[in-house]
Amino acid sequence: MNSNPKLLPCLKVIRAFETCIIIFLVVLMMVVVGLSALELAVMLWNQVRKPPYLLLNLPELLEVLGFFMMVLIGLELLETIKNYLTQHALHVEVVILVAMIAISRKVIILDMKEMTPNSMMGIAFLLLSLAVSYFLIKKGMSITAASEPSK
Repeated sequence: MNSNPKLLPCLKVIRAFETCIIIFLVVLMMVVVGLSALELAVMLWNQVRKPPYLLLNLPELLEVLGFFMMVLIGLELLETIKNYLTQHALHVEVVILVAMIAISRKVIILDMKEMTPNSMMGIAFLLLSLAVSYFLIKKGMSITAASEPSK
């Protein structure tokens, strides 16, 4: 942190403003995730009570799974915001994980008949790149943790 005493009051105001905005975002994200989970439950209930009972056809199943993944994305984003609030640091591995979940959701709900081979290759490359990035970040974190002396 900057040791200039003239900047200290300004930095405190910025930090307080940042904290207020983050708390507001957490509350909004909680509302969105809660409403999304409720919508998922209602959607699933409506789907399973139609004939044939307790069975989902493929389009209905894809719709439910896509919505389920969307709720998981919201929870991961909430976790990211919470970590930023408590640690004042953005964890790259969590952001990459959210991106992987979002792309996986897209893959689940895609209609493969409408996809071009180039689009499929692009999505596959993007997902593979994110997975490799996540692996390398986690491996680097474990190497760093192993090289630090125990306290």
